Amino acid sequence: MFKSLINYFSNDLAVDLGTANTLVYVKGRGIVLNEPSVVAVKTDSKGSKKVLSVGKEAKEMVGRTPGNIEAIKPLKDGVIADFEVTERMLRYFIKKSKNKRSIFKPRIIIAVPHGITQVEKKAVKESAIDAGAREVYLVEEPMAAAIGADLPVQDAVGSMVVDIGGGTTEVAVISLGGIVHSVSVRVGGDKMDTAIVNYIKKQYSILIGESTAEAIKIEFGSVYPSEDEEEDNEPIIVKGIDLITGVPTSIEVTIDEIRKALREPVNVIVASVKDALEKTPPELASDIVDNGIMLTGGGALIKGLDKLIHKETGLTVKVFDEALFAVVKGVGMILDNIDLLGEVTID
Repeated sequence: MFKSLINYFSNDLAVDLGTANTLVYVKGRGIVLNEPSVVAVKTDSKGSKKVLSVGKEAKEMVGRTPGNIEAIKPLKDGVIADFEVTERMLRYFIKKSKNKRSIFKPRIIIAVPHGITQVEKKAVKESAIDAGAREVYLVEEPMAAAIGADLPVQDAVGSMVVDIGGGTTEVAVISLGGIVHSVSVRVGGDKMDTAIVNYIKKQYSILIGESTAEAIKIEFGSVYPSEDEEEDNEPIIVKGIDLITGVPTSIEVTIDEIRKALREPVNVIVASVKDALEKTPPELASDIVDNGIMLTGGGALIKGLDKLIHKETGLTVKVFDEALFAVVKGVGMILDNIDLLGEVTID
């Protein structure tokens, strides 16, 4: 009875702790938070750090801070790179997500990349505990994404999900509530942004910021030729610093050039899909031929990615309608289903 009382008055959370964004699902309320995984920190003369802002406000500071203020992304390639800053970020997001009736610490389920090390798992759990969690459970991102995308993960049928996040791409074949085979590569939206920065720098000797590259990717990013050749050659105005003169300037690039810039990271993602298909047991492979491949995550929204993977594999490829929310929806469904919690969480 006491445990039931705790569960009633606590504020159980499901968290998609992403390299680019953190999303929080609260039991009974749905998705309540979607903010960048960024923390602005001020360092004083003694070396101690003070958190100035977290999330959206902190992201607006990226590339715009004076020397003693740093906008930090505490997660890299899907795992914790800065333990202290991650703990402070989680604490802020947990506090922001709690409702007023909460008097007990929450249980938290966190989605993590498939195949992370025991040390990395421990870091995630300890960060959540230090941030105010009562209990912490971990679930693998591809499993959460598949559940969130309504794939029949508990049936005796093979389902393939490709979850493309900010730091990692997770490819998994799932059947009977478990991951039969998976491929995880530390390539995602962040590597795409970097590829755009490097292309503009190499081709035009112009330096642009990560935020500018991300905006270009979201608005103009494409990985498959358009049927309209004029559209591909339509100019895009890009502003940055001329590395030769050192002064601000603007140039024109085309969508076709952005496609060339994205070629390398996208080829790694396509290769990981093909690798997973080659190593899938024949019975499950036939199910995937029938049911196709599901794309989730922010990277799934890159224009033409489904067409490119279809061309390379010959299989039907679908983009989940709520690709950005597949993982957090899946973790939320696990939170709401205690029987499922025991089946899919990892140690």
